[in-house]
Amino acid sequence: MALMVADPVNPCWYILHTYSGYESMVKDSLQRLIENNNLQNMIFDVKIPMEQTIEEKNGKRKIVERKLLPCYVFIKMIYSNQLWYWVTNTRGVTGFVGPQGRPIPMQEAEIRKMRLEDVVINADFAVGDKVGVDSGPLEGFEGVITELNDAAQKAKVNIQMFGRNTDVEVEYIQIKKIEE
Repeated sequence: MALMVADPVNPCWYILHTYSGYESMVKDSLQRLIENNNLQNMIFDVKIPMEQTIEEKNGKRKIVERKLLPCYVFIKMIYSNQLWYWVTNTRGVTGFVGPQGRPIPMQEAEIRKMRLEDVVINADFAVGDKVGVDSGPLEGFEGVITELNDAAQKAKVNIQMFGRNTDVEVEYIQIKKIEE
């Protein structure tokens, strides 16, 4: 596999390593850096991937946002040595993820997996179509679409699970149409 080199022309996603617990502070500092130095045309986005989990305390359940990858912040930018210097000298940043602290752009599959960018899928699904789930916790299940939500890019699929028909909500990118 060839090692990708930082692209000095096109914006790419890169991974920053931070001190534990400093992710939000690093994100805020980078956003101030962008504002103060008019870098909107060089640094396009800074994200901390989060996931929702259900936590139970004292018999009460509540939904909590957790960092998907603690100690990491994702940044979409057009690489330059000057930006590398500014970003790596931001308080809380230990460096870019890559050889000798030089960044390696993330690949398209990694970006989709981390859900850094919303991928709009022009789906050719219709209510009544038979589909198979090809990613996520329901991978391998098959079912029939009962409802579509193009705005949210989600479909309700009736799947037989544990001997019962169950409606589940899945994203368009998680399902594939089964041709009969």
